[in-house]
Formats: sequence, structure tokens, C-alpha cells
Amino acid sequence: MASQRDTVRKLLDLAGRTYAEEAGIKLADKPSPLYRLLVLSVLLSTRISADIAVAAARELRRYGTPRKMLDATWQDRVDALGRAHYVRYDESTATALGDGARLLLDKYRGDLRELREGDPRADLRDFPRLGPVGVDIFCREAQLVWPELRPYLDRKTLDGAKRVGLPEDPNKLAGLVRGDELVRLSAALVRVALDKKLAEQVREG
Repeated sequence: MASQRDTVRKLLDLAGRTYAEEAGIKLADKPSPLYRLLVLSVLLSTRISADIAVAAARELRRYGTPRKMLDATWQDRVDALGRAHYVRYDESTATALGDGARLLLDKYRGDLRELREGDPRADLRDFPRLGPVGVDIFCREAQLVWPELRPYLDRKTLDGAKRVGLPEDPNKLAGLVRGDELVRLSAALVRVALDKKLAEQVREG
């Protein structure tokens, strides 16, 4: 039987790419990459496939600051979402992205790092279309550059841990990897929570 650390290694090898990496975001504690992560989190919050949401984030990369997002027309945003086949939610999401950019500029001077001084999980809820799921997505990924969030292993990640026979306790899970690997572990656990075949692959041998 594979040890827990062996399972984690296999999990990271098979599914440890973060959503930010897939969207072409080189995450850093800087305004633009954090804003692009916020946009990605909004896109992933709707009932649409992760692949389409990631593709939409790539299409929106030219609007990589809240000022650029706000300066883009509503139709520019709709068109970018359409190119990624982000349908059904394109018009409402285009509006939400504009409103969110305005909120970020007005309340935080365009810099999400200002959230770190308060309660990021509560304050993120103020952004349009970023409900509890979106906040979890943002925090899971942001823990790479905001270590005070660690270990951010929410219910979805713990469901994945259970599926592959790993501890369901966040601190025990976190003890199986280095701190900077937690973001990859959380992404991988979400994937196995959503993909039964992938979970079976991890459990095999």
C-alpha cells in the first residue's frame, strides 16, 4: 500500500497544476497578477467548465488591471468572453467585471494587497459574482504568495483528500508538503474531488 507521501507525490505529478498557471498567470504579490487571479476566480464561480473559465481568463488578460478592465467597453468584455465560449453568463459577467474593477479602484486604490490588512475572506465577498466558491478559489491560489492564509484547504479539497485516502484534517494534510506546495496540493485535491477517474488513477499503485 502506498504511503500518504507517495500518494501526495503522485497527486502532484498528475494534477498539481494550479488554475492560475493554466490561465497564464505568474502569481506574485503584486497588483496585476492578484487582479488577474480575482478575475479568474469570478469566472470559475459560475456553473461552467473550468477549462472554459480558464480560456476566458486568457482572453481577458489584456485587461490585466482594474483600470484597463474599466476602460474597456462592456462589449469588449462580452466579446472576449464569447471568444472563449463563455456563453450564457457572458453579459452578466461582463457587467460584474466592470463593477468589480470600479469597487477595487474606489475602495482599495486598485491594489488587492490592501485586503491583507483586514479579513480577506470577508472583504472578497464584496466583489460582484464572487460568492463563497469564488472566495475559496482565490484564497486557495493566493496562499502561494499570502502565506498567512495557509493552510487554505476548504471543503472541496477535503472531499478530494477523502477520495484518495488522505487525511481530512487541514493541518495533517498540510504537514505532507512544504508550505509553498500547498497551492499545488489544493488544486490537485479539487481536481480529484471533481474527477472520479483521476482519483482512481491516483489510488492505483
